Amino acid sequence: MTDRLSRSVLAEQGVAVQAPPVRIVHLGLGAFHRAHQAWYTANADDAAEWGIAAFTGRSPAAAEELQPQDGLYTLIVRDGEGDRVELVPSIVEAVSGDDVGRLIALLSAPATAIVTITITEPGYRLRADGSPDVDDALVAADIEALRDGGAPSTTLGRLVAGLDARRAAGAGPLAIVPCDNMPDNGPLVASGTAALADLAGLTETAAWIREEIAFVSTSVDRITPRSTPEDAETALQLTGFADASPVVTEPFRDWVLQGSFPGGRPAWETAGARLVDDIEPFERRKLWLLNGAHSLLAYEGLARGYATVAAAVADPELRDAVTGFWDEAVRHLPEGLDLEAYRAALLDRFDNARIEHRLAQIGMEGVAKLRVRIAPVLLAERAAGRSGDASLRALVAWLGLVLTDSAPADAAAAELAAARGADDPIRALLDVVDPGLAVDPTVLAAAHRAALAAA
Repeated sequence: MTDRLSRSVLAEQGVAVQAPPVRIVHLGLGAFHRAHQAWYTANADDAAEWGIAAFTGRSPAAAEELQPQDGLYTLIVRDGEGDRVELVPSIVEAVSGDDVGRLIALLSAPATAIVTITITEPGYRLRADGSPDVDDALVAADIEALRDGGAPSTTLGRLVAGLDARRAAGAGPLAIVPCDNMPDNGPLVASGTAALADLAGLTETAAWIREEIAFVSTSVDRITPRSTPEDAETALQLTGFADASPVVTEPFRDWVLQGSFPGGRPAWETAGARLVDDIEPFERRKLWLLNGAHSLLAYEGLARGYATVAAAVADPELRDAVTGFWDEAVRHLPEGLDLEAYRAALLDRFDNARIEHRLAQIGMEGVAKLRVRIAPVLLAERAAGRSGDASLRALVAWLGLVLTDSAPADAAAAELAAARGADDPIRALLDVVDPGLAVDPTVLAAAHRAALAAA
């Protein structure tokens, strides 16, 4: 009988894998966190001092899989040369997200110094200006729950409950580190968190958040597809242990951070992270060149019947579309970012067919993603007096999927449905993404022409 991976099983075989003390709380336990922030923490020089308690989002499945393994999991690093594995020990608690009591207890503990977050862009339930979306039924319910001392259901609602308890306990300041693909993600989440506390009547806590809590901006990068049953078999073959929740990722990794850590932090730079004074150029480089190209490949590729990034980028026409989009994007990036090398590395990463990064997954939440990945480049090109044709191509591909009701799932589905029923659905859909697009006659005309040609 094959042993299941766990610290106790390893100890029985003479391999001691210590559980570091919890000093980091993570919200959004998923594959990317485990390939990225948990890996960096495990590989920092002071890893023995920094354990993670990770809470799931909507589903408790990841916690249920990791609990019997004492938080341990197999990271499979995959490229054309084969698979390499390592056991990652930094997660010491895997907790269902609805266990708000445990979250409050951890956030009330003085030892807790950091909260990291990976919940995807729509998971924050914020408007573009950083304010909570009070029209969202779950946000409205959380405001009432926070007023009444109940258990919130959204991530920021639960975070506010925990911070309110921390303030009351006198546990001191900490750093909140959002790791999702949003420009200025630190200030954005700072604004939303404090505003949610205000809306709930927690005025003292709102003021404390604004004065004492540090919000760190980040740019994160490591392609991490969903794992498959075959990946569990690979983990078993390479380690000798059964793993209910292995993670597959690429060799490349990048983490750039800007901000302060009043309660301390792991020495992430010893694992390759970069601490910078100005993160904004790195954010734009990653959002536009990696994520923007991913969105273009997703919507064009799905329309052509492709399933993965590697399959789509192997199409010469789509490869040219990606490089054309990059040509537009780099005109609006500063020097000093080694852009040619970054572009070459991205093509190598996209060509890695052994990382099955599925287009349907990338294409989800199109509205939130297009707002930060494609629209800024297109608007910048138009402001410079150029056509923005390459950027427009990605947008039109998405429009085609939405108009035929074949786009991947999107939290903005109700807005998209209403736009499709408008007198001018193309204009209405562009307006959902960015009002600036809908009032540009050249963009509007080109979108109409492309949609008509595709019909």
